[in-house]
Amino acid sequence: MTELSIAQFLIAVLLAVFYYVTLWFALSLVVNRNDIVDLAWGLGIAFVAMLVFIRVGVPDTRISLMAALTYVWGTRLTAHITYRYLRSTREDYRYRAWREAWQNWFMPRSYTQIFLLQGLLMVVIGYPFIHAGHFNGVPWGIFDLLGLCIWIVGFAFETVGDAQLRRFLQNPSNQGKVCNTGLWKYTRHPNYFGEALMWWGIGTMALGTPWGVIALISPITITGLLLYVSGVPLLEEKSMKNPLYREYAQHTPKFFPRIPWTNLVKSK
Repeated sequence: MTELSIAQFLIAVLLAVFYYVTLWFALSLVVNRNDIVDLAWGLGIAFVAMLVFIRVGVPDTRISLMAALTYVWGTRLTAHITYRYLRSTREDYRYRAWREAWQNWFMPRSYTQIFLLQGLLMVVIGYPFIHAGHFNGVPWGIFDLLGLCIWIVGFAFETVGDAQLRRFLQNPSNQGKVCNTGLWKYTRHPNYFGEALMWWGIGTMALGTPWGVIALISPITITGLLLYVSGVPLLEEKSMKNPLYREYAQHTPKFFPRIPWTNLVKSK
């Protein structure tokens, strides 16, 4: 990446993502569902990784692995959300609430506050690729191995957590109940915890490059969003209306898992 500075390439990526989310916005108008933007999320960050991969030309091991991990994450997440999207005939309740609240200002606000904002976040979350790509060729090191291990643990939390919840909900006898088995026994949101952990893994891999600490803006941002903005808070607000969930919340951590062996210590 010698022709462009990191700032210039960042601007180029922002422009490419702008066109990407604009196309998804146009598609949302056709299907009349803003929740289609959820399908664009995983693919969008994979798109950022692809742009870096192409720009570098001959990527080093770090960039190749980061891109491969992101494609695995993006493919699985998109498949999971697509399955949920196709099974539903109604727009997700979050987007439906915004549609009702914005009324006459619906189109400009949905374009800016949902699609353009999400596009900006795609670039922020995908920044470790841009940073590592700028320093392509820096030898593989301990941070890369550590980051890979963190990513694998996070991926396991997200995939296993989603699978356990899906099986629980598909069982008719569980209607009205709260999933509190498997990973859901240790945290109320194992999938969100796993999501954040994966990006801490990607950010840690970028630490092996000069000034790599800047790339930690990615995991810091996604963790903050999940914990305080769009992930956990919205689900908690909805779930807390169920008395069974309130009881579940009293003895199950909201985000960071309770270590299983602590139960053994308490019982002694």
